[in-house]
Formats: sequence, C-alpha cells, structure tokens
Amino acid sequence: DRSGIMVWQDFAMACALYPQDGDFLGMIEREAEAVIRKLRNHPSLAVWCGDNECDNQWKDPRMNRLTREVLPRAVMRFDGRRPYVPSSPYWAPEAKERGDRDLLPERHLWAPRDYCKSRSYTEHEAHFIGEIGYHGCPNRSSMERFLDPEHLWPWRGNPQWITHAADPVGPEGKWAYRIKLMADQIREMFGETPVELDDFILGSQISQAEAKKFFVEMTRIGKWRRTGILWWNVADGWPQFSDAVVDYYLGKKLAYHYLKRVQAPVCVMIGEPMNWHVEAVVGNDTLETGAGTYRIWDADSGDTLLEGAYEVPANQTVNLGRIPVSHADKRLFLISWTDGGAVRGNHYLLGFPPFDLERYRGWMEEIAALPDGFDAGMVGR
Repeated sequence: DRSGIMVWQDFAMACALYPQDGDFLGMIEREAEAVIRKLRNHPSLAVWCGDNECDNQWKDPRMNRLTREVLPRAVMRFDGRRPYVPSSPYWAPEAKERGDRDLLPERHLWAPRDYCKSRSYTEHEAHFIGEIGYHGCPNRSSMERFLDPEHLWPWRGNPQWITHAADPVGPEGKWAYRIKLMADQIREMFGETPVELDDFILGSQISQAEAKKFFVEMTRIGKWRRTGILWWNVADGWPQFSDAVVDYYLGKKLAYHYLKRVQAPVCVMIGEPMNWHVEAVVGNDTLETGAGTYRIWDADSGDTLLEGAYEVPANQTVNLGRIPVSHADKRLFLISWTDGGAVRGNHYLLGFPPFDLERYRGWMEEIAALPDGFDAGMVGR
C-alpha cells in the first residue's frame, strides 16, 4: 500500500484437480469469505484470481465449480467492485476446445527453458505473461549453510543438490531434472559447464540475470501488443536451487540487480538485431511525460554509438535510433540516461552463444559501475 505495488491475489488452489463435493466447496467458500474481508480494504489489491494453473488440468474448466461458481460468488458478495479472473492462465471455452494456447491473452511462458532468446520466448502470442522464470544458483555463502561440506560440489549425481531442487524423492523424482537444467543453461550460454563451484555459480547467475532482464525488455519494448509480465520469483521459501532472485538467506543474485535497473519507470533498452541494426528504445511506464538525455557506448572501445535527448509520452515507448551491427558480433553495449534528477544505467548483450565466461567477468565490472551500481566482486559470494 505504501509503495504503490499492485497485488495479484490468488486464492489457495494450484496445479491440481480439487474435490467438487458439497463439503469441500462449502469449506473453500467460508475460507474465501474470511480472506476477502481481511484483504479487501487494501488499495494495492488489484485483482482476485481463482487459482494458479488449475484450468490447465481440466478438459472443460467450466466444470470447476470452485472457480466458476463458489469463488466469484464470494468476491461479488464481499468485494463486488474488484476484478476477478477464474484462473491463471485463464482458458476461455473456445481456446480449450481448440487446444490452442496462442488464443490465451495470458500465458505462463516456461517454454523448454533453453537459451533465453530462443523463438519459444521471442515469438509467443501472449498479451500478458503471468509467469516466467529462469534458474539461478544461490550464493556460495548460502549453499554452505544448507549443504554438508562433502556435498557442496560437484553438482552431478549430488543427492543434496537434488533434494534442494524441490525434489525430496531423489534422482528419479519428478523435479530432479532441475539441477541438470541449470547446468545446461550455463553450457548453452558459455559453451561448457564449469568444473569449479565458484565458476558454476557465476555462470548460472549470469545466465539467469541476462534471461530475466531480456524477458522484461522484450515485454516493455513490445508495448502495447504486450502489456505486462510477472516473473517468478522474488525470494525462496526454503533453501534451494530455483528461479528466485533472492535466496532463502536473503542473498541477492545478479538477476536482482539487473531487474532493478530494467524495471526503472523510464528505461532505455535495445531490441534484437534486424536488418543489420539494433534499435534503441525508451520506455515510459509512468503517467507523466519523461524527458532527459542518453548515451550508448561500446564496453570494449568506449566509442559512443548513439546519444542525444529524448522525450517520451506517458505510458508509451519511443524509438531513439538505430545502431549498425553484424550477426557475428559478440559485444556489450553500456547505456546511461537521465530521468528527472536521477541518472540510471542499463546494458545490452549483443550476439548469440557461446560467450566467453572470462570476457563476461570483465564486462560485469563495467556493468556494475553504471548508475544504480552493485559490487561485482560480491556476485555469487
């Protein structure tokens, strides 16, 4: 309420088929009424949502009395002026009949979780991304608190790593694949899987940070065809390897810093290459006109690539200009701009994997030195 952060409030159900008998329906209705009365006076409450991903489980979600009958009735009785959506993502009858996810205005865009700029991420049809994530290793100091010393490394075949990947069953469990997935994402980004723990942590946090930053930029640059994104997730509820950007012990991963920058209300970003160029874009998610100056330069040479003044209307994006590039390039562009009395920073990674981890380690020093900076030496520690 104090910070103006709008809340999407789910009811309790998620990722399953729930009972439809009268006793269970009545219990959920009483619970919902209590929750609604407790939360309805918060100005930050934006929308009620019946459940998370339960529409996916039903052949015909209209048969789910919980989200089509019980919960909307409770919302109408006790908070009738606030929006209600049955599920996230919501499957309209026509979309379910055709089995076509591209008809959904909202998507949970997990895809195969391959390279973050693959077609599965860049060519989706969703207007609103209700869930999207990418794995990132916790900081070493946090891992040393929840793993025994003899199980700190290596990652492969490590039972404690698997347990803390949200799978208590072991190597054959449903979620055991997540450790290898994290290693595969590092190999995708850098061409190999590090043989030392600290390099593994750094490579993982870089791949996560670049992915989540890109997901936000891809959405903001696509405004208004794309209208919003909720990335998964802020903080872990227990010690684990996950998509969170803050680990269980409140250690900030690199993605925390990248997201903080790219979610600035007025932000200068760079789109993906097209026709031998990349386009610089300023996005304004405020209700007032934004204006200032900007500069984009090459991290290696220091040469200015684009600079000038900008003005962007409220809730709009404006193209600032084009920078010539080659598809063979692997470069880092640094960005700074003024916004009122603030000076802000961002960066853009040009090219396709594999990148060189040691080269990126050097780039990270310059990324960290931009406005709203962080201590590059503490990343992954």
